[in-house]
Amino acid sequence: MRRIVYPGYKLADKKLSGRGVYYEGGASYAALVGFFDDEAGVLIPLEGAYEPEVGDLLVGFVSDIKPNGYRIYTGLPNNTFMSSKDFRDPLDVGDIIIAKVREVDELKDISLVDPVLLKGGNVIRISPVKVPRVIGKKGSMLMQIKEATGSNIVVGKNGWIWISGGNEYLATRAILKIEAEAHTSGLTDRIAEFLKKGGME
Repeated sequence: MRRIVYPGYKLADKKLSGRGVYYEGGASYAALVGFFDDEAGVLIPLEGAYEPEVGDLLVGFVSDIKPNGYRIYTGLPNNTFMSSKDFRDPLDVGDIIIAKVREVDELKDISLVDPVLLKGGNVIRISPVKVPRVIGKKGSMLMQIKEATGSNIVVGKNGWIWISGGNEYLATRAILKIEAEAHTSGLTDRIAEFLKKGGME
């Protein structure tokens, strides 16, 4: 079961780890507005800045070509770099990729690895903290959008989402609706109805 929680809301009588949680007096409390998953014991924030972690997948654009690699623009304040050794074919400025965070150094600069070139399509941007709602539990929300629109969709933890093929317009509208209503309950059913009606509300 998931429920919306606010700063100071008691989550459990034990120590929980993760973003947006603090431990005090033998209990864990929410430090942010978000959804708390009782079963997993995880808080999914609905506000706050995104902090990249090793293993996160980010969508970005090649913004500059260096002798030893590429600068990648991900919409984050962090400098983001990818070695040319990690990609067999040369990339051009403006190419869209998804890649994994290999390292975040003490200055919060990011190095990426395992890039995949995303050809064609469009990129939209949402608040990074709303990404878990777009993906849904065990990927259910994202799969629902893909099946209804026939679009290929790749979601980056930085809030950049690549959409290609199928009904891109409907897929985009559904994702933006999820972002706007992420704090509400019954969202999965409303999105299913929204998609069924082709975006008509």
